[in-house]
Amino acid sequence: MLLWKLWELQTGSVNVGWMIKIHTEISGSAGRTDSRAAQSEGRNQAKTTPWQPIGRKSLKKEITKVPEMVLRLLKHSGEEHGVVNKYQINGLQAWIITHVLWFANAYYFHYFSPTIIFDNWIPLLWCANILGYVVSTFAMMKGYFFPTNAKDCKFTGNFFYDYMMGIEFNPRIGKWFDFKLFFNGRPGIVAWTLINLSYAAKQQELYGHVTNSMILVNVLQGIYVLDFFWNEAWYLKTIDICHDHFGWYLGWGDCVWLPYLYTLQGLYLVYHPVQLCTANAIGILALGLVGYYIFRMTNHQKDLFRRTNGNCKIWGKKPDYIECSYMSVDGTKYYSKLLTSGFWGWARHFNYTGDLMGSLAYCLACGFEHILPYFYIVYMTILLTHRCIRDEHRCYSKYGKDWKRYTAAVPYRLIPGLF
Repeated sequence: MLLWKLWELQTGSVNVGWMIKIHTEISGSAGRTDSRAAQSEGRNQAKTTPWQPIGRKSLKKEITKVPEMVLRLLKHSGEEHGVVNKYQINGLQAWIITHVLWFANAYYFHYFSPTIIFDNWIPLLWCANILGYVVSTFAMMKGYFFPTNAKDCKFTGNFFYDYMMGIEFNPRIGKWFDFKLFFNGRPGIVAWTLINLSYAAKQQELYGHVTNSMILVNVLQGIYVLDFFWNEAWYLKTIDICHDHFGWYLGWGDCVWLPYLYTLQGLYLVYHPVQLCTANAIGILALGLVGYYIFRMTNHQKDLFRRTNGNCKIWGKKPDYIECSYMSVDGTKYYSKLLTSGFWGWARHFNYTGDLMGSLAYCLACGFEHILPYFYIVYMTILLTHRCIRDEHRCYSKYGKDWKRYTAAVPYRLIPGLF
């Protein structure tokens, strides 16, 4: 029943009031590369421009150094209806500055308690919901009355569908404020680690120590968040940016769903602290790190294959791939290569497998006394399986018989030998 209610919440049929019950209950108990990649796979990929932060010269110099190497390796250009989008890739600086200020306050200034997020969990939940609905409503109105690019807009005639899934593909205000990149990569992701730190601080306040399970959750989820920001330019090639329009699904989801539901493990551990034995802690840590390694290396192999057009080595040898062709909407024929080597020879979405292993590790850190911490792995399994099917349907429509050859060469989606 609990998971069903959470699923209803994601679909929008439950209001914020039910999320408050969660808090009360806890306290009471395929790699491919195209000759036209910027348009077919990453039509919203963009030229990245390093952010120039303000502040002291030394701080400016050190902070802006961090993403420069990434930007040299990950240069993107893409266009939608002839318009090339440019992005400010400054998420890592934003995350570092936010957390430096957080720790400076916690250990030196003491302007507010480090438990402030936990202590104001419900009021902040209401504020996040208001922000999510305001952003989603504004995005819809913008799509109707003053879109950034009218050719980017998609009207289905169904008001509720348009509100939920979005009208504009690339809504922007001015030259640099991009709704999709900002809301996908700032409020929720930055808040994720801050919320976990607040939970750890509350555990310390209540019990006089922080359990190893809380440390595991903070460390493993922190690695995932840092990976996102370190590879933020790569994120411009994901399904959220390349294919989804901006509506309630992304606007409300990034403001509410992500920060509040992805941190349920830490919230649970505040009320029900779990001290794992050494063997279990090591096993969970290993599962999380192996999952992260698979997730990162699988994505790296795909990115390397794309950037070099297959002229690279994967696992020490020249990669195998399937040559494909497809027709664009204007009738022009283009060619692609579908990678069948490395992790991409094991399964068509093996990066998702690594992601699920990490997700399971977060949940296992909470023990087996309650089902709530396991919401995350259930949700991620449903989400990523759906993405597999969705992506493959799009690829089949694009490549046709060539996609059938690819699925014959790599028959499994997520788990080699099983699925």
